[in-house]
Amino acid sequence: MTRLCLLGFLLFQTVTAWASKPIAAWLATPDKMGLTYQSLTLTTPDHVQLAAWLIAPAVDTIDQHTTMVLAANDYGNMSYQLTQAYAMAASGYQVLMFDYRGFGHSGAFAIDPSRLYYPEFATDLRTALAEARRRTPHQRVGILGYSMGTLLGTLVAATTKCDFLITDSYLSNPQGIVAHYATKQKTVTLPAEAATYAQVPPKVSCPWLLITGTEDLRSPLADSLAIVRAARRRQRREVLTVKCDHLGAMEALTPDVYTQKISSFLSGKSVSNKS
Repeated sequence: MTRLCLLGFLLFQTVTAWASKPIAAWLATPDKMGLTYQSLTLTTPDHVQLAAWLIAPAVDTIDQHTTMVLAANDYGNMSYQLTQAYAMAASGYQVLMFDYRGFGHSGAFAIDPSRLYYPEFATDLRTALAEARRRTPHQRVGILGYSMGTLLGTLVAATTKCDFLITDSYLSNPQGIVAHYATKQKTVTLPAEAATYAQVPPKVSCPWLLITGTEDLRSPLADSLAIVRAARRRQRREVLTVKCDHLGAMEALTPDVYTQKISSFLSGKSVSNKS
């Protein structure tokens, strides 16, 4: 019962701050949810130490021989994505979670609370992806990103070997986010590199599933559809539309259906909503 209550609580913690809001304290560790895991310390090329959890597939499921590197959003720390990790492990996936620098138990990093993201976070994700591939060289290894993590996931998948990219609430237009919040008298800033972000998505060559909420005004469905329509030959891209707002897809579909859709896509089946 305690595990179920914790799972329900964490399901409602998938929020976004629309600017970096790190929290040091973890809500829970994977074992509190019955997950088997290892605590890891990753070191980035610029010598920042990152806290990470490597979560094993659930023992009562079929091993997918696939590692999901989870790229979290801009709020809290990796423990706030334990619901997603639990769902993926229950479907037979190994999950590698990590805290960005300045978040959770990772190394210190000065963060401007108005900044949407930092390029250094992409370095952190790239480090986690490399660690997953080092540990499982004969398995599929890809990225599952949420909100800010979708932007970082795209940056990494465009420049690093990645077997798949799954983005939930994809931020395709950082400048649009800034403009949206300017109308609400909220300041959101971007790194200089964001000026060329539009050049990044065409470089993603791995299979890409974009999970998009039809009620999401901050990550509009039209933006995800444009990414798919711009795909070149042999670039496999699909949009899974869900009637929900930002980061609401797992709750709207239920975790079981959510992971089934991802598994279908990874097996080569179409999951697009033709309607």
